Amino acid sequence: MDRLRKRASKAARGYPVASVAFYGPTDKVASKVVVGITAAEGAGVDPLERWYSPGQDARKSPQLLNTVLQFLETHSVKSVVMPDRLLGCPHEEGKDYPDGGQCPHCPYWHGRDRFSGQLGGGSGEA
Repeated sequence: MDRLRKRASKAARGYPVASVAFYGPTDKVASKVVVGITAAEGAGVDPLERWYSPGQDARKSPQLLNTVLQFLETHSVKSVVMPDRLLGCPHEEGKDYPDGGQCPHCPYWHGRDRFSGQLGGGSGEA
C-alpha cells in the first residue's frame, strides 16, 4: 500500500491518469479495488478494472497491490488519484441488487455519504 500511496501523493505529472478507489462492506475493511485510467484530457475512462479480496483487506494484500501497480505500469500511468478513505459498498447497483435499491449486504452504507462517511448523505453504493 505504501508504494501506491506514494504514487498518489506525488503532484500531477500528466496523462495517463489512474483513479484508484477502494470499497468495502464498512469503512474499516476494503474488499474491492477499482482502477480506471484516463489516457488524455476529455477522454473517457478506459480501461476500467476491478479486483476483489474477500478473505483479506485489499489494502493489506501484497499480491493484489502488486497486481494494481503492474496494471498502472502496463498502461504507463503518470499520475494517480486516490481518496484517503473507502468510497462505499463493493456491490454494484443494477448488477448485484436492483436499480434504485440499497445493497442488502452492506447496511453500514445505507444513507451514508461515501465521501465524508457521515450519515444523511448519498447512497454510498459503487
